[in-house]
Amino acid sequence: MKKWLLIVALLASLSGCGYNQFQTLDEQTKSAWSEVLNQYQRRADLIPNIVATVKGEANFEQETLTRVIEARSRATAVQVTPETLNNPEAFAKFQQAQGELSSALSRLMVVSERYPTLQANQGFRDLRVQLEGTENRITVARNRYIQAVQQYNVLARSFPTNLTAMIFNYDPKPSFTVQNEAQISVPPTVDFGKPAAPGAAPSVSATLPPAAPAASALPAPGTAAPASATR
Repeated sequence: MKKWLLIVALLASLSGCGYNQFQTLDEQTKSAWSEVLNQYQRRADLIPNIVATVKGEANFEQETLTRVIEARSRATAVQVTPETLNNPEAFAKFQQAQGELSSALSRLMVVSERYPTLQANQGFRDLRVQLEGTENRITVARNRYIQAVQQYNVLARSFPTNLTAMIFNYDPKPSFTVQNEAQISVPPTVDFGKPAAPGAAPSVSATLPPAAPAASALPAPGTAAPASATR
């Protein structure tokens, strides 16, 4: 009888210290992360068709096309495992690779505006609509993940549930740094003022976006990135 009373008391104490909440929020975070990965994979699957369609356009700027191909290769080469959620460095590497792919795709869409025949291609227009829809779903999935991580990290850092986190190894989880990825994803400036020579590829005046910071420079998980001051 005493044994059962001790078990009941132990379960009650675990519940009171947030153990059940950790279990729930941990599962919610994993579910949100899975949706993020699904949407990024959906985007990666669209790119080969986009590249194949653009290649059919005569004199399309090859540098822009090559950047998309290489960025996709780097993004899909990043190994993502369940442990990525507990590894800020691996998470930052994943975010940087996806941000660079976003930048390359943005550049491609901007440059494609210079090619009327490509814009008139129904296949390209359909792929562009699919890409835009996927980007929107990525944004929604990322926001849900950020919210799930915020709830989890607040629990992991608050007293007395932080004691439960220490005992059961519920470490804070990394989150997306929206400001840094926004810098990576800035599209290039296309010069529409100078008419291109017949048959020549358009000139794009843009430098490569800055690389995302290393994991050590990321803000603590669950905290917002500092906003830039306006003057």
